Amino acid sequence: MYKAANRLGLVFFPAFDWAISPSHPEREERLLYTQDQIFEEGLLDIEGIYEFRPRLAEIKDVERVHICVPDVNARVTESHLIAAGGAIVAAEAVMEGKVDKAFAIVRPPGHHAFRIVHGARGFCNINIEAIMVEYIRRQYGNKRIAIVDTDCHHGDGTQDIYWHDKDTLYISIHQDGRTLFPGTGFPGEFGGPNAYGYNLNLPLPPNTGEEGFLYALDHFILPVLEDFKPDLIINSAGQDNHYTDPITNMRFSAQGYAVLNDRLNPDIAVLEGGYSIEGALPYVNLGIILAMAGLDYSGIREPDYSSQKVSQSAHIKDYLEKACAETYQAWQRRDEMREKYILDKKEIKRSRNIFYDTEGLLETQQETTRVCLDCSGLSVIDSQTDAGQHILAIFIPRDACPHCREEGLRLFESTPARKYTGIYLQDRIEDKLLRK
Repeated sequence: MYKAANRLGLVFFPAFDWAISPSHPEREERLLYTQDQIFEEGLLDIEGIYEFRPRLAEIKDVERVHICVPDVNARVTESHLIAAGGAIVAAEAVMEGKVDKAFAIVRPPGHHAFRIVHGARGFCNINIEAIMVEYIRRQYGNKRIAIVDTDCHHGDGTQDIYWHDKDTLYISIHQDGRTLFPGTGFPGEFGGPNAYGYNLNLPLPPNTGEEGFLYALDHFILPVLEDFKPDLIINSAGQDNHYTDPITNMRFSAQGYAVLNDRLNPDIAVLEGGYSIEGALPYVNLGIILAMAGLDYSGIREPDYSSQKVSQSAHIKDYLEKACAETYQAWQRRDEMREKYILDKKEIKRSRNIFYDTEGLLETQQETTRVCLDCSGLSVIDSQTDAGQHILAIFIPRDACPHCREEGLRLFESTPARKYTGIYLQDRIEDKLLRK
């Protein structure tokens, strides 16, 4: 009888009652074919592979990460809370030593959900990984965590949530934003003033093949992780880089995903995108499960696989060699670059337009962050939508120094409510969300 080298926990939640539309690529069949494949292959009969049942995340778990406008109940369904709860169950199984690793195969996905949530964007309402990460920190201490996002789309929501947090290293490899939603994820997006250099993006040219993905892993991602030395590695495991995916333009295979997972060696993986429902997802998920369990995955092959389908042109190889070297060098020089970035500045401002493609909603943000040598800094966002919402969101980080926390509390109390449709204070120290 087979025995897994690593005890692996699996959490399934296909969200039978939630879909954007019956024919939308983000629908329950994404996981049903995977479940069928896993049952047919007898994976749950292997010693050391266990299934855990998801549960509902609590409202406070969401509010620890997001400011939902006007509130959580208006922005999420029970399915979203179960998907987030499934990721939490996976994390608990690892943190409490029930398993060595865990894979939350859940939907809806989440990595396009920002700190402020006015609706759904990129098929995402709330950020599943971030809710899980902050639950881990609340229950098990302030871990040093790396999130490696291998979805084909840039995880702009996860980037936004951890923009000011140098205890969370966010690395994303994705199809170049000039060719794919959400149009972000460039090397210059390097982090906020108090966590400069802890947000790393490597945009990949369309038609990057297996060789390119694994080169980026070996020559960029793994060296950065070796330097950062995280307590936990989370794989934001999007599978839409597959050569059969209908909404992207990449050339990765199920075997490639298994190799990447084997080398990355994450503690927890959480499913994100991937829309080749029959041609890719069952094989990719099977490969990831075998790799995480430490079992032989060499036989994983799609029925239509050929080496030509995962090949890439010579110019892509040349591009990646240069891009990986430059991005890793920037990581190594992050402290020097930060000093130049914040020189003589007391605060950093940025303006953004955020499009909610699922709902056709446009948000305009004006963010101000205090430059602080002692903590992640107080951040304040003035957020307006073309639907008439106008809120002020105040963020006190979990490591806030006394000055930043006092200023955040003062601002919340003193700002006149009549100027906004809502004023929100997310206080990570007290683990609460206030609104007026």
